[in-house]
Order: sequence, then structure tokens, then C-alpha cells
Amino acid sequence: MRVLTGALMMVCAALLYGVCSPTARADEWNQKTTVKVNAPVDIAGRVLEPGTYVFKLMDSQSDRNIVQIWTAHERHLVDTILAIPTYRDEPTGKTVFRLDERPSESPEALTAWFYPGENYGHEFPGETNWAEGKIHGSEAGAMKGGK
Repeated sequence: MRVLTGALMMVCAALLYGVCSPTARADEWNQKTTVKVNAPVDIAGRVLEPGTYVFKLMDSQSDRNIVQIWTAHERHLVDTILAIPTYRDEPTGKTVFRLDERPSESPEALTAWFYPGENYGHEFPGETNWAEGKIHGSEAGAMKGGK
């Protein structure tokens, strides 16, 4: 009888762990990141005006590079972008956005997004040469991101 009770408790604990765990890992699976944009930013040809946005991966088993951009409360889908996988040698413990400077009359361009602790990120398609063809990478600028 004690063996049956012990086995039943282990099964219940495993079920409880299975029910609660996906919620705790949801942000890691979809890489949900809330971002405050302080100035207009060009992302794959679409300009995001200042405000708060949510970046996350679309729930797809087959393609982990479909990035969705939502309004702050995730009530309106702003854009869906098929990103290109990109790699960095050293992951960091924080979200990193790669921004490229553009001529003064154009907004900075968001070219890549890396989730904390990940080597692989998401590169956004777009023009790489504007005006004089001089672009300088930056990890600061018009955006602040967090988990």
C-alpha cells in the first residue's frame, strides 16, 4: 500500500510540474521582449514610431525566425517579419538590438535582435546601403529592451 501511495504522489508531482512548467518557460520559447522606442526606428522597411512594443517569435515548430511586433498590450499586431538567423560569438545576459545609423533625415534601422543568453539572433532584412553607403553599427540609440 505504501508503494502505491508513493508512486501516486510521484505521478501527481510530475503532472503538477508538467502543468506549471510551460508557463515559466513561455518567454524563453517565444523570446518575448518588451521594448521602449524613443525615436522613430526603421525595421525591414516599416517605421516604428516612439512607443512601447512587444517583439516575440511566432508560435511555429518549423520556423523559429518569424518575428512578430505587437503594440504594448499585444492587442494589435504591427508587423510580422521573416528574419534571417544570425550569430554572435559572445552572448550577453541582456537583450541586444543592433542599430545602423542612417542619414539625418532617416530613422535609425534595427538590423538584428538577440535574446539574453542566446548566441543565435534574428537579422532583419532591409537595405544595407543608404545615400553615401556609410553605416555604423550600434547597440545603443533609440531603443531600450528588456525581458
